Amino acid sequence: MDKEYDPQRVADLIKQLLIEFGEDPDREGLLKTPERVAKAFEFLTSGYRTDMDVIINDALFEASSNNMIICRDIEVYSLCEHHMLPFYGRCHIGYIARKHVLGLSKLARIVDYYAQRLQIQERLTAEVARKVMDLTKAEGVGVVMECKHLCMMMRGVEKQNSIMTTSSVLGSFHNDAPTRAEFLNLISKPTA
Repeated sequence: MDKEYDPQRVADLIKQLLIEFGEDPDREGLLKTPERVAKAFEFLTSGYRTDMDVIINDALFEASSNNMIICRDIEVYSLCEHHMLPFYGRCHIGYIARKHVLGLSKLARIVDYYAQRLQIQERLTAEVARKVMDLTKAEGVGVVMECKHLCMMMRGVEKQNSIMTTSSVLGSFHNDAPTRAEFLNLISKPTA
């Protein structure tokens, strides 16, 4: 997005929204709510205004290993693009390096980069997998996300225990059943 985030404009819009709800934005409990919501949305949508090169910050390292690299249970928080309600859960990323590995924290930062925008879980999963593949030129990449969606829990069908699981497998994780099975087996083991 080319447009800069304008927190004052967002606060003004939130104030108008409070009025539409039938609230008095000048009552004590709501006096600073528009500014707080504007600041929250600035953070929750920061993926639109973040530079991937700054996130990676040259943390792509040469490596001669072609072992499977897995980072499990990366917390993910995003906003569903249909209702702008949160969805949250965990993301598991695995890849088989050819010549380059990413600094470990960069996997979590890639997840945040795409999660901090209006999303659907299916696209978010695919975007993370594609970016890891593009950056590392890996032999294969697998990404699995397991999330709860407040748009399904708080409204609509109101199913509090439902979890949505999505996966994106590329390269050898897609083409080679034993590689895919190894990845899925490793991410399903109990946490230490």
